[in-house]
Amino acid sequence: MSEKTVSGSPLRLAVIIGSVREGRFGPVVAQWFVEQAVRHGGFEIDVIDLADAELPLALPAVSPRLEPNPPRPEGMLDLTARLDAADAFVIVTPDYNRSYPAALKSAIDWHFTQWENKAVGFVGYSGASGGLLAIEHLRQIFTELNAHTVRDYVSFPRYYLLFDAEGELLEPREPAEAAEALLDQVQWWASALAAARAVSV
Repeated sequence: MSEKTVSGSPLRLAVIIGSVREGRFGPVVAQWFVEQAVRHGGFEIDVIDLADAELPLALPAVSPRLEPNPPRPEGMLDLTARLDAADAFVIVTPDYNRSYPAALKSAIDWHFTQWENKAVGFVGYSGASGGLLAIEHLRQIFTELNAHTVRDYVSFPRYYLLFDAEGELLEPREPAEAAEALLDQVQWWASALAAARAVSV
């Protein structure tokens, strides 16, 4: 059963696919995680694919402290609205050269208040580290943006050996348990932070 915010609406979880490169595996991992989130039942889920958004690397010449919502490209407005509506986020990310994708950093840096005082969790995948190098960098960034990153995570090292051709996990039990722990933490913090945001308005 979905937990409610103070306003009575269900907690809204945005699952963000952080890779936009050709041949990416992110949608497969994201689909698996969404299935776990549906089974968990604590959220209304919105899957955000950054490949669908316009994400210029050049940022506008403004200070986020003075102008937290700068003019954004037309192709980014849907992304902004969906981030704004979310109570929590789970970022699905690979490692690229020991860090996270440039498109993901661009999406983060174009937004400020959309992340603030919200819960963030991570699902990582890569050849060796399982996305943990990207996740560690992202924790630092979201802390700077005044978001709360939860401790637990899901990691898929050598992901290409773990999923079959149809995108199903060959050994699903342990990843499913990790996803449940992650979702429990995100739900708790998202609920607490939603209540705190409602009081501070």
